Amino acid sequence: MTSQVQDFYDALAPHYHLIYEDWDVAIGRQAHALDALLARHAAGRRPLKILDCACGIGTQAIGLAQLGHRVVASDLSPASVDRASHEARARGVNLDAIVSDMTSLKEIPEHSFDAVIAMDNALPHLEADQLPLACAAIAARIRPGGIFVAGIRDYDALLADKPAAFPPAFYGAEGNRRIYHQVWEWLDLLHYRFHIYLTTQTAGEWQVEHYVSFYRCLLRHEFDTALRAAGFSRTEWLFPPDNGFHQPVVRATLPA
Repeated sequence: MTSQVQDFYDALAPHYHLIYEDWDVAIGRQAHALDALLARHAAGRRPLKILDCACGIGTQAIGLAQLGHRVVASDLSPASVDRASHEARARGVNLDAIVSDMTSLKEIPEHSFDAVIAMDNALPHLEADQLPLACAAIAARIRPGGIFVAGIRDYDALLADKPAAFPPAFYGAEGNRRIYHQVWEWLDLLHYRFHIYLTTQTAGEWQVEHYVSFYRCLLRHEFDTALRAAGFSRTEWLFPPDNGFHQPVVRATLPA
């Protein structure tokens, strides 16, 4: 599964920003939402030392660096890490970007981060035997009293309906439109094949890009159990719109 996920994000990396109506606006909005979630546990400490262990092309990492935090960004996908580095330089911010699998994070030498984040539903790419490895690797990189913040779909609710598709998003003006939509192909009770379609219009011509990956529905009880086993003492599930994101955010704290 790991190689399939890497291939998905390597292929998507050049186009990932197109899933947003305005990527730079999304960078700023998510950074401020995350900053607020982190501040509660920072005890006035600023800037924070943050590891984004599922950085993708840098959506959250770049925004947090723009706010003055010291950010290390890692991802399984070399193409995504390369793009995150490029986009950070283009915006004049420092970003240490490293290729690393979140199930080990062995390429990350530091073990005293104030916070580790994994947003955009990254953890449900992991199989059941990989999740405890990731939680343990993440906990090992956080200082006592630090926190882990993860963005994850509410699979407890979604499994009741098992949606097959989500409404498409239309961006741009006539003659320069793009359409983003998802299709979920359910394979069994917990696994689904995830299809992304990006349809772009340029000078009257339409072109479709299709990307495929896999997810495993990560339920709240399983995630809470894995976090506790990794040493986190408390977990909180924060839901939209109060958390500033479109999906639930889990905040877990290590004992001080």
